[in-house]
Amino acid sequence: MLSWWRELGREERAALIAAAGGWGVDAFDYMIYSFAIPALIVAWGMTRAEAGLIATSTLLFSAAGGWLAGALSDRVGRVRMLQATIAWFALFTFLSGFSQSFAQLLVLRSLQGLGFGGEWAVGAALVGEIIRPRHRGKAVGTVQSGWALGWGVAAILYALYFSLLPAGLAWRALFWTGLLPALLTLYVRRRVREPEASVAARLQARERGQFLVIFTPRLLGTTALASLMATGMQGGYYAVTTWLPTYLKTVRGLSIVDTGAYLVVIVAGSFAGYLTAAWASDRLGRRAGFIVFAAGSVLVALTYTLVPIGDAVMLFLGFPLGFFVSGNFSGVGAFFAELFPGAVRGSGMGFAYNFGRGAGATFPLLVGFLSARLPLGAAIGAFAGFAYLLVLVTVIALPETRGRALA
Repeated sequence: MLSWWRELGREERAALIAAAGGWGVDAFDYMIYSFAIPALIVAWGMTRAEAGLIATSTLLFSAAGGWLAGALSDRVGRVRMLQATIAWFALFTFLSGFSQSFAQLLVLRSLQGLGFGGEWAVGAALVGEIIRPRHRGKAVGTVQSGWALGWGVAAILYALYFSLLPAGLAWRALFWTGLLPALLTLYVRRRVREPEASVAARLQARERGQFLVIFTPRLLGTTALASLMATGMQGGYYAVTTWLPTYLKTVRGLSIVDTGAYLVVIVAGSFAGYLTAAWASDRLGRRAGFIVFAAGSVLVALTYTLVPIGDAVMLFLGFPLGFFVSGNFSGVGAFFAELFPGAVRGSGMGFAYNFGRGAGATFPLLVGFLSARLPLGAAIGAFAGFAYLLVLVTVIALPETRGRALA
């Protein structure tokens, strides 16, 4: 499954490492908020709805940032925008650690979302254009696996900080650590070069100003279906992962250390799911891979949150939960790159993926509201089930693109 790595050239490997690293630190800087929620609820008296609002606002701003960064990368280049987005979200994650109120954190996390959303659109387009077609799905899926690594580091530091520091300082330390990923921009600047396909597309985009072409009749159907597909994937993912630490700690009654242990199992499953789905995307085809992982996500997410099971079984189910929920994303970058033409590839990928992020952003908020009337597990399961059924419907309506050359 990994022998294809040896076939890549130096520039291909550098781009893949940079994009995977960017996505990993993106995950770290986003997920540390989910670990801070219980401490913030105690420190500031926040309600679950307010905690969900911060997550939702971050995702809404990331939707705008993703389309903006994708469109700008069509005009100024993938590599330059990749550096800018990483530096941006690292800075505002760091500043979040100095927040003194709900309102301040809401503003800073929203601004962090602009860079958080932009990094995926730029990094996925960069790798999609520079990697040869027969390995594109595996490469972009490997980039997605960086999310599990960043999430895993966040879980480890959560357990470490909250075990050694007072809770009021531990959550701030998590945010302050988020500045370190900005060092990745130095690697990007020195090692990563602009893909030839991006250079040609950039000239074409500048000449024609085509970033709104994705809404013309020729591409509107593709844009709409891809956006709904991304909505289902991200809505389900954020409904589960945003509230999972709170669910384990407050509903299941697990300690900080036990919560961290459960999350490590889920993160390990996520990493395996990313790599397996990446291989399946090239081996089975884009659509078949999505169908398998979306169906698995529905089954496992509903079992995990709605079925009365013991803690030992829940620990065991954590691996397939992470495996399927995260594996959904592996083929998205390659699939979206193949769906949109070169002159608007960054704009198309950025809009579709981040429209899904913006619409999916409402799921954590809605889970928070619904949990006031239903058990938290039931609220999570209801929105997760709906989300992954939406993925299945839209994937069936989109064309198969495996092996398509990028003009």
